[in-house]
Amino acid sequence: MVPAGEATEETIRALADRLAPDDAIIDGGNTHYKDDVRRARELASRGLAYVDAGTSGGIWGLANGYCLMVGGDKAVVERLAPLFASLAPPEGWMHVGPCGSGHYVKMVHNGIEYAMMQGYAEGFELMSASEFELDLPRIAALWNRGSVVRSWLLELTADALAANPKLEGLKPYVEDSGEGRWTVLDAVEKAVPAPTITAALFGRFRSRRDNSFADRLLAALRNAFGGHAVRR
Repeated sequence: MVPAGEATEETIRALADRLAPDDAIIDGGNTHYKDDVRRARELASRGLAYVDAGTSGGIWGLANGYCLMVGGDKAVVERLAPLFASLAPPEGWMHVGPCGSGHYVKMVHNGIEYAMMQGYAEGFELMSASEFELDLPRIAALWNRGSVVRSWLLELTADALAANPKLEGLKPYVEDSGEGRWTVLDAVEKAVPAPTITAALFGRFRSRRDNSFADRLLAALRNAFGGHAVRR
């Protein structure tokens, strides 16, 4: 089983050269689903099976089990079922479809994750700016007791705010690992509207801007048409 992280073409070729017919390669990283489809086809010509296992659970998955979204030939997945069952929590893995579908489902999962995280971030920023001096860590914990927005991400939010209520020492720089981009590109290819996920991805891009050219241009335009003051 290829460790988490995108399997390289070199890794796949090296494994294929050492395997016997009917052996299987399982990619448990975040490979693009179109690469999975191509790899499965190429490996099938050599008598090898390929299975893509989208994996979610973060660093806590090692202790709690990983949610697995598995794509591949049905007979091959059934043969490997004991392995997936040993890694996942009860009812925590599923054969979602043919090769490529596992990483496709995981890709969309991560796009949704982007949107959820952005929603929490904006809501808590709004509350942090309110006049009520709200206890944000306690509110995050409260919302996880029966509210419709409860989630593990909200539990992590509560923990982070309890440890550092003002988030001091952190830079507002948010990286993206690729799956959000792939989700947006897939939505474009399929002409499926995904404005919330797209806005969350673009929010991450914006977080990395220091002295944004776009914002300087906005300031220059307001100054030009209305004489509004600019800051130098």
